[in-house]
Amino acid sequence: MNAFRSRSSNCLAQGFHFLARLALIAYVFWVTAPFVWVLVSSFKSDSAILHDPLGFPEWSEWNWVAYPRAWEESGIGACLLNSAFIAIISVGLILLLGSMTAYILAWYRQPWGRVVQRLFLAGLMLPAQLAMVPLFFELRTLGLLETRTGLILVYVANGLPFAVFILTAFFRELPRSLHEAAVIDGCSDAGVFWRIMLPLARPGLITVAIFQFIGLWKEYFFAFMLVGGGEGDARTLPLALADLAIFAQYRSEQGMLFAGLVIVTIPMLAVYVFMQGHLVRGIAAGAVKG
Repeated sequence: MNAFRSRSSNCLAQGFHFLARLALIAYVFWVTAPFVWVLVSSFKSDSAILHDPLGFPEWSEWNWVAYPRAWEESGIGACLLNSAFIAIISVGLILLLGSMTAYILAWYRQPWGRVVQRLFLAGLMLPAQLAMVPLFFELRTLGLLETRTGLILVYVANGLPFAVFILTAFFRELPRSLHEAAVIDGCSDAGVFWRIMLPLARPGLITVAIFQFIGLWKEYFFAFMLVGGGEGDARTLPLALADLAIFAQYRSEQGMLFAGLVIVTIPMLAVYVFMQGHLVRGIAAGAVKG
């Protein structure tokens, strides 16, 4: 009887593992199939895209000119540098200001601490688009419309609530014995933060950095409202891709549009693939510490 039960449980476990693997394979196909389709379509001619959208072209029919045309027609090269500059500076400021704020809220229990933390939490619950109209007029008054500085300030203000919310949980769970030992050894509060606490919170910092970078890289709403269709230095990749979509629609050059999508997507995939191990560890640590 016990042997029968053991065999039954083993069969059920094997069946469960088989279904789980099958579901994971289906999910991987569901996620990767659209990107593979876009990648293949970027090497196809417009007639091939329209007549056989799901087929692979013959080797002699592959179109190799879509990428240089997309790079030149929409100015993706300059917009790529702008997006990289704006995203890196914004993420750096978010990590710097968010970590200092979270450290103070987590370690120094003041009466106003809970109020400040709830204000940051409200920044996560309220849509940022509600502040678009006063934000537009404020930046216009300061002369920061259609500038990278104005866009960076908006991105930093919009990303701080998430950073403070995540990093506060990390700092609260760090051992206080390290802080006390460092103070006894004569280390200042700033030294404790920079030399001890901040390195220990690296999983949380990396998690915030990945989420913020990917979000800023594909951000369109604020870039469109604050930069628009101007030709200034603040144009980002989503704006260039939108212009490319309009250009490809009226000239029936769909391959060029798919090439632009691939160019925009590759940096995000590279960042995620390179940092996915840190991301998983950071989320797991946050789940345990939360």
